[in-house]
Amino acid sequence: MKLVLLSGGSGKRLWPLSNDSRSKQFLKVLENPEGELESMVQRVWRQLAAVDLTDSTYLATNRSQVEMIHNQLDADVPVIVEPERRDTFPAIALAASYLYSMDSVSLDTVVAILPVDSYVDEVYFQTVQQLEQVLHETNANIALIGVVPNYPAEKYGYIVPNGPEFSVAGKSETKYLEVSHFREKPNKEQAELLIQKNSLWNCGVFAFRLQYLIDFMIAKGLPIHYEELCKQYKLLTKISFDYEVVEKADNVVVVPYDGIWKDLGTWNTLTEEMRNHQMGSGIVTEDCDNTHLINELDIPVTVIGATNLVIVASPDGILVSHKAESPRIKEVLNHIDSRPMYEERRWGHYRVIDYMKYIEGNEVLTKRIFIHAGKNISYHYHNKRSEIWTMINGEATVIINEKSYQVRAGDVVRIPEGTKHSIFADSDVEFIEVQSGMELVEEDVVRICLEWKQIALHQFIG
Repeated sequence: MKLVLLSGGSGKRLWPLSNDSRSKQFLKVLENPEGELESMVQRVWRQLAAVDLTDSTYLATNRSQVEMIHNQLDADVPVIVEPERRDTFPAIALAASYLYSMDSVSLDTVVAILPVDSYVDEVYFQTVQQLEQVLHETNANIALIGVVPNYPAEKYGYIVPNGPEFSVAGKSETKYLEVSHFREKPNKEQAELLIQKNSLWNCGVFAFRLQYLIDFMIAKGLPIHYEELCKQYKLLTKISFDYEVVEKADNVVVVPYDGIWKDLGTWNTLTEEMRNHQMGSGIVTEDCDNTHLINELDIPVTVIGATNLVIVASPDGILVSHKAESPRIKEVLNHIDSRPMYEERRWGHYRVIDYMKYIEGNEVLTKRIFIHAGKNISYHYHNKRSEIWTMINGEATVIINEKSYQVRAGDVVRIPEGTKHSIFADSDVEFIEVQSGMELVEEDVVRICLEWKQIALHQFIG
């Protein structure tokens, strides 16, 4: 059995901590059993490791999230990269083509697709493991997991079963149910009726034999080889896997799951699982009720006598919202498109601390950059900008046009446009980078080598 974790998202529902590069699954606001902060993706990976599933698990994501996944998990975690965001059906089809054509996975293999950001317990993953057996026993085309509802939710889709009823209390020995149909986000009264019919929340978990989806792709005229599908990816319709495949399929079964499951996609649900009401600099007075402060800035924030509020401050912006209204963030920000002010990379992270565009057209961008000891940025150059690095902490080796230099706090490195350069952190390193040019975009990077050992092999050092 192979597992594919879908890691996507535009990063707007948990703004301003999340952005296009740091989606909600990467926010370190939860706590692990040791009391250390962890992100949703780290939590899920830890839970998969507890049931010995990490060796058979892939992450499907877009290019902008690859370095963050490697930074938070491990550089060896297998990642299936989609060229751009195109909803869940294209992403799952691309993953299937990768398993088939790049990893030579047998067509008889059961593949389970899971969201990477569900808040669950270990029993959930044991239920995922049952999907393989259920598919073999029933010869069904698709097996789903359905969460037993504990209230008439209006924000989830429902799976309506057909056939023998099961006990909501979990006393029945029924392992699976046949699926009759699906109902998308009903109102409260409709949800109550659905629950009376033993309907289940659709938690976005699908399992199928690889053969089934490969045959589906062939019937749709889609390439089944990963590299070819990547070339045509932008032509694929943006559509969910539910609409394109599951709701049109015959012989679909569902396995009920009566355990912990939450979608922590909004501030009101995420704060329910945060142990502390305050993270970062500031004060939340004792007469505040059900109010959370999350502050990534160096500027203290004081909250006095507030009820049911979430206050979030980051380099991307400041949010003050009643918790019940926080799901509206996505629609409020729908027409706002700004550059991410904080990003995690495989080597560390950076924060934008100032940006100016002058009348003459020249732009100046200032970043504070942190590189972990033993890590390096790629050996590269820029065509449209120059940079000045002012070292503020640590020691590092810098390469400028194939010559290496040792630098430490107080040193200044000048990098004109077109100059090949890289930096290796001999210890944890921080420096201020000032970019200057007529167009400052992250895409203005021409990479020559990625790993430090590659640079050494090309005899750029010494």
